[in-house]
Amino acid sequence: MNIIVDAFGGDEGVAEVVKGCVEASNDFDVTVTLVGDEQILSQALSGYENTQNIRIVHADEVIDNSDDPVTAIRRKKNASMVVGLHMLKDGEGDGFVSAGNTGALLAGATLIVGRLKGIDRPALAPFLPKNDGLFMLLDAGANTNCKPLNLAQFAILANAYVRRVVGVESPKVYLLNNGAEEGKGDALRKETFPLLQKLPLHFCGNVEARELPYADADIVVADGFTGNVVLKLYEGLGLYFGRQIKGMFMKNLFSKLAALTMKGSIREFKDKMDYTEYGGAPLLGVKKPVFKTHGSSKSKEFYYTIEKVKRFAENNVLDEVVDCIAQIGVMDHE
Repeated sequence: MNIIVDAFGGDEGVAEVVKGCVEASNDFDVTVTLVGDEQILSQALSGYENTQNIRIVHADEVIDNSDDPVTAIRRKKNASMVVGLHMLKDGEGDGFVSAGNTGALLAGATLIVGRLKGIDRPALAPFLPKNDGLFMLLDAGANTNCKPLNLAQFAILANAYVRRVVGVESPKVYLLNNGAEEGKGDALRKETFPLLQKLPLHFCGNVEARELPYADADIVVADGFTGNVVLKLYEGLGLYFGRQIKGMFMKNLFSKLAALTMKGSIREFKDKMDYTEYGGAPLLGVKKPVFKTHGSSKSKEFYYTIEKVKRFAENNVLDEVVDCIAQIGVMDHE
């Protein structure tokens, strides 16, 4: 299996990308193709011994966050993101990873790789922690303005992923809303609710944001604007609680001694709230596996994202989506 990585998309430099990719290529027995400036990548790889599973494809342009997404995809033909997506489309890899411009990745995946038949808009779908595990949230930022049809399609995409990759036979699907009762919410939520009821999914109704850490949800569906707000709040609270706990235990000698007795529990909590442990988010709805990691991703997030791409490809998630769409008929497009 060959996983293509945009080596110049993130904010933390090539060294972090290379470190995560070298470790993942060896631990998961996959080939990783780094796309970017060949000279810089070769220099970064020179410090590692086990690079037999690493390839380099030269690309001397970079799409940065100030670029207009669609314009950059069309004009920067030799950008690392564009070259990598064309490789994926042409069958030169089994999945693609980038920490670059989210809008450009969405545009590139849609224009170059293409959408699945029956899906109007791809969606970002990260996993977030809850009391007894994880749940998938989508859309988490790819589409700020959505129609009920889009949210229904997001549920289909997530259901396939959670079934095939996570192994939950009948994932519990919820609609993120400002109240749990049927009939709550704005027009988007009110019109989406009956659509989700009609799908061959385990739809359990509405869920409020405050219930997310404790709900039995496997999948939570939202428009991209709302989902992104929830995602950023989750990440911010994780950092906040981590710093608060550290501050409490570093106050004096007695608190430091108490911290030693709770070291294992503190580490467990920190890992659970650390989004880098879960890797990047799949961009569900395109014809091949495309994953987006944070712009500030360090080696650990690239490492875990490569593992997720491998599992995505091995478990034929896209076949599950196609099968589900075939069962219910192709939904009307926008």
